[in-house]
Amino acid sequence: MVQSRQAVRPKTGWQKIMMRIREHAGFYILLLPSLVLLIIFTYIPMYGVIIAFKNFKPINGIWGSDWVGWYNFERFFSQASFWNILTNTLTLSIYSLIAGFPIPIILALMLNNCEFAKFKKSVQMITYAPHFISTVVFVGMLNVFFAPSMGIIQQFLNLLGLADGPLRVLMESEAFPHLYVWSGVWQGMGWGSIVYLAALSGVDPTLHEAAVVDGANKLQRMRYIDLPCIVPTIVTLLILNCGNVLNVGFEKVYLMQNSMNLTNSEIISTYVYKMGLLNSQYSYSTAIGLFNSVINMILLITVDRISKRMGQDGLF
Repeated sequence: MVQSRQAVRPKTGWQKIMMRIREHAGFYILLLPSLVLLIIFTYIPMYGVIIAFKNFKPINGIWGSDWVGWYNFERFFSQASFWNILTNTLTLSIYSLIAGFPIPIILALMLNNCEFAKFKKSVQMITYAPHFISTVVFVGMLNVFFAPSMGIIQQFLNLLGLADGPLRVLMESEAFPHLYVWSGVWQGMGWGSIVYLAALSGVDPTLHEAAVVDGANKLQRMRYIDLPCIVPTIVTLLILNCGNVLNVGFEKVYLMQNSMNLTNSEIISTYVYKMGLLNSQYSYSTAIGLFNSVINMILLITVDRISKRMGQDGLF
């Protein structure tokens, strides 16, 4: 008796997913708490962005407030201060990127090629330490150093006879971007070099040994071996930094603001804070924040596509 063979049905996409989940159940269980927290505290609250298109009033709730469409966006774009706020935000962000992005790379390359262990550890400790200073304390330090009459730098200039009146760095609007950016570079360069040092630790030592045999000096080995090996790390971090172009740190800018430097220190995040929390214009501030997020997402995707066309790995 010939038994008929049953045709084997191809597995559906859902069956394949369930099979993979069963095979790697332990990893998915470890992932589950983080995923649940992400959904609860990040994705579920996202429905609140709908108030950007409404005239939100707490007494009416989100769904009971009147729909106003694009009014809040049009209001922001028509503000006399719109271009000034956008320009300040882009200036601080791009200036920080240009000044602060290469320095941790250079520091990491130099530390990686340092042969004196004690000196290397001392430099790492000195450059890492500023990262752990809180923003409030850090801005307080800037005020102590650059205070017009009793600041440390003012006293030092007076001692040398180089003072030409009170030091007005904190009060000059034109000086604000430079003070903000370079103080941030000093605070973050050591911490930022850690990622590159980790990437450099994965460079094959035989490449350096072969280069030494061929007569290459340290600078040549840094340029032709170390730097090309960490290019994927550099590109990934550059993409992430470009995706945050409009996300200039709120705390430091707000604490450094005063009535005299407001022309160059008012940025999107401080404006959102003042409109949303101080003036209770929730819909208007949400619309500005949504505009900020959309622009950042577009920049992130654009830079990612550019990096792929240049032959580098992207994020997506």
